[in-house]
Amino acid sequence: MSTHALTVHAVNHTFRGGHRALQDISLQFAPGVLGLLGPNGAGKSTLMRILATLTKPTSGSVSWNGHDIAKEPDRLRAVLGYLPQYFGVYDSLDAREFLAFLAAVKGIGGKAARLRIEACLDMVGLADTGDRRLGQFSGGMRQRVGIAQALLNDPALLIVDEPTVGLDPDERLRFQHLITDLAADRVVILSTHIVSDVEASASQIAVMAAGQLRFHGTPGQLIASAEGRVWEWTVQESDLAAVRSGQTLVGSLRRPDGIRVRVLSEASPDPLARPVAACLQDGYSWLLQGAH
Repeated sequence: MSTHALTVHAVNHTFRGGHRALQDISLQFAPGVLGLLGPNGAGKSTLMRILATLTKPTSGSVSWNGHDIAKEPDRLRAVLGYLPQYFGVYDSLDAREFLAFLAAVKGIGGKAARLRIEACLDMVGLADTGDRRLGQFSGGMRQRVGIAQALLNDPALLIVDEPTVGLDPDERLRFQHLITDLAADRVVILSTHIVSDVEASASQIAVMAAGQLRFHGTPGQLIASAEGRVWEWTVQESDLAAVRSGQTLVGSLRRPDGIRVRVLSEASPDPLARPVAACLQDGYSWLLQGAH
């Protein structure tokens, strides 16, 4: 098994008009899943496009196995699978025809293409509907076709940008299992603003906000940053607005005796509040909201 390495060194990107989308991003990727978290507008998609050789950084560099991808993009493109945030399909083609077209674009032909297409359709749960026209597919099914096309060349580097958009809970769970299975011997970068997308599969997490890297470490390290700062108690509905305005509310659950609220705070936010164990969402929210 070969080990692959993707290295981002001091990458900046400024758009025409002066908007600085990325500021001094440095990251090291190894086989496994890195969950790239951040709110919309954090710069995640810009970074994904740079890693996919679709955009060049304004300054800094990205290397794949020691080779600068801006100077030698084909070295990476040959082993790259990419699902962009907005993925389009040809409605008049069925799923197999569409994947055959993309396989040809990737240089995969003949029997090898047919076998790989069937394997990818099976992986995303579309083997029984591969002959249906894509115009008849739901949004979630189209997204699964997008995941299948990213896997056609059995990539060593798989980049997926907001991959669970439009997926129902069962499809989302299927995708999470698929990503976990794929990550054994390849670099997988999963970019999302949904914490639950990376909870089950990511061995490393990077958090971006306003074009800057705010955190890079293990899920456990991110969770630990919120330990001792998570509180729960039950309020009446009439008090919920006051909690929202005065506290960092990260969750609420309606129950027969009122609304159970979950709040981030350095000190007890209410006489009835009790400390509870932190989760990944708590660590992410604590980091982003700058409560500390």
